[in-house]
Amino acid sequence: MARRISKAAVIGMGMMGSQLAEILALGKIEVAAVDATDELLKQGMRAIDARLERFLVSKGKMTPEEKAAAMKRIRGFTAIEEAVREIDFAIEAVPERMVLKKDVFQKMDKHAPHDAVLASNTSFQNVSEMASATARPERVVGMHFFNPVNRMRLVEVIRGARTSDDTIDTACALVRELGKEPVVCKDTSYGFLANRAYTPMIMEAAQMVWERVAPPEEIDKALKLGYNLPMGPLEMVDFVGGWPIFVSSEQDAIRELGPEKGRLNPLVRAMSRAGYTKIYDYWKDVLSKW
Repeated sequence: MARRISKAAVIGMGMMGSQLAEILALGKIEVAAVDATDELLKQGMRAIDARLERFLVSKGKMTPEEKAAAMKRIRGFTAIEEAVREIDFAIEAVPERMVLKKDVFQKMDKHAPHDAVLASNTSFQNVSEMASATARPERVVGMHFFNPVNRMRLVEVIRGARTSDDTIDTACALVRELGKEPVVCKDTSYGFLANRAYTPMIMEAAQMVWERVAPPEEIDKALKLGYNLPMGPLEMVDFVGGWPIFVSSEQDAIRELGPEKGRLNPLVRAMSRAGYTKIYDYWKDVLSKW
C-alpha cells in the first residue's frame, strides 16, 4: 500500500535537485536538501527563490508569505548522514556516474530509517545496480523527473529487479500528489521509455547538422511544425544542458545497446572536444564557416 510522505531528502542541489526540493516543498513536504558545500547549497536555494518569484509570485499565483513558508520547509545539510535520519523518502540527484550513485545509496541506506524509500532521479542508469549497494533493494526505485520540473508532467517510475509493489505504489502516489503523472517501466530498458524512444530523433537531427543538410533552427522548425512538438529536439537538448550527459554516458550506452545504437554521433564528440555544450553555438561559431 502507498505511504503518505511528509519528510523527504534530496541529495544534490544542482539543476535537477533544486527543482525537486522546490516541488516537494510546494507539496507541503519537509525537505532536507544536501550538497557537498554550504556555497552549493546557497546556490541551489537562490535558484529556488528566483524560480518561485519569477513563475509564481510575480504572476499572482503565490503570495510572498506562501513563498516564505515554502522556502522555510527546505533545510540545508552538507552531510547525508544527518539529512536522512528522520525521512520517509529520499531522492538522489547527483551526476550520472554509477560509482557516485552507489556511494550515495550506501550512505542513505546506512543512516535512513529502515522503512524509508530510496529513489534515484536517473535518466538512464540501472536501478537494480544502485539497489545492490543497499540492504533494502525492495525499497529502491527510480523516479525520472523531466526538466523543467515545474512544467513537465511526466515522471518515469522505474522498477528494479527487487523493487516491491508497495514501493512502486508509494512512488506513484507521491508523483500524483505533486501534480505529475507517473508511468511505470522496468530498468532493463536503457533510457527507460521517453529517452529511449526520443534519443534516436535527437541523434538523427544531429547527423543532419553534421552533414550540413540544414541549420539547427531549420531542422527544429521542421520537426516542431511537422509533428506539433513544443520544442525541437536540438534546442531541447541545448536548453536542458544534455549534450555533456550524452558524452559522459557513451560507454554505458554502448554496453547496454551495442555499438550501433550506443555510439555517439561524430558531431557531439567534436562539439564536446571543442568545449561547446550547445549545438546552436557550435553551428554558428564553427560548422557554418567550414
